[in-house]
Amino acid sequence: MGIYISIYPSPPFFTIFSLSFYMPDIHWIIIFLLLGAVVGLMAGLLGVGGGGIMVPVLTAIFLAMHIPVDKVVHLALGTSMASIVITSFASLRAHHARAGVIWDIVKRITPGILLGTFLATFLAAYMNSRYLALFFSVFMAIVSTQMFLNKKPAPGRSRVGTLGLFLAGNFIGAISALVSIGGGSLTVPFLAWQNIQLKKAIGTSAAIGLPIALAGTLGYIINGWGSHYQLANTIGFVYLPAVFLISLVSFFTAPVGAQLAHKLPVATLKKIFAFLLLSLSIKMLYSVWQ
Repeated sequence: MGIYISIYPSPPFFTIFSLSFYMPDIHWIIIFLLLGAVVGLMAGLLGVGGGGIMVPVLTAIFLAMHIPVDKVVHLALGTSMASIVITSFASLRAHHARAGVIWDIVKRITPGILLGTFLATFLAAYMNSRYLALFFSVFMAIVSTQMFLNKKPAPGRSRVGTLGLFLAGNFIGAISALVSIGGGSLTVPFLAWQNIQLKKAIGTSAAIGLPIALAGTLGYIINGWGSHYQLANTIGFVYLPAVFLISLVSFFTAPVGAQLAHKLPVATLKKIFAFLLLSLSIKMLYSVWQ
């Protein structure tokens, strides 16, 4: 199925906008919907899981769709980042409703976040897929170890100033862009180190995730512009059907995960999830290096 839209101004007669939108085969639609369900559930339940799950799975899907290996990780990163936009917004609203966001920190760290995230997409665009996969896997191994051991940074004595937040935002944004995450695995420990209560740190991190997702999506669209795939509905390094289907389901499953967090043994689930993240990362690394 598809929709074709063309606008022809007069005069002269030429097409200034053309969009064809065709959904993938039904089995891919089901897979993207299931991926969205898992991503939303894990994000709500454990506060993590976006890019950590999506990038390896999307890499495997795009390889099965015969995307060239030299750009497959770029497409997975961009698509994952775009898929995080809706869930980040939903998470931000939920935490704001519970007064869980320190907006002064969000306001001061966002310029650094935007700059670091956006510029890092240019670096990612010039990196070989194999080295991007290696960087992703190493980062996820660190996150998985931290999650499994439940390591937390010791609180500092005072909060950093505006310059410190800007520089921290640069770093968090850059790493988030290179591994396509909402930044929670970096932002929450950083804010906890700033003597911020954990619930406030999580809520503030959720708010910071939105500018990360927006800047990262824009960067991956710009840097992938002109890339040619035998895959319809791809803008830059973003595959639109996957973004739509993943976001459609994760928006609804994230609140379910948040409710289950109060009923299930989250500490045990985090250890299991840590093994899952590590396994997916290793599988992804093997897929692009073989």
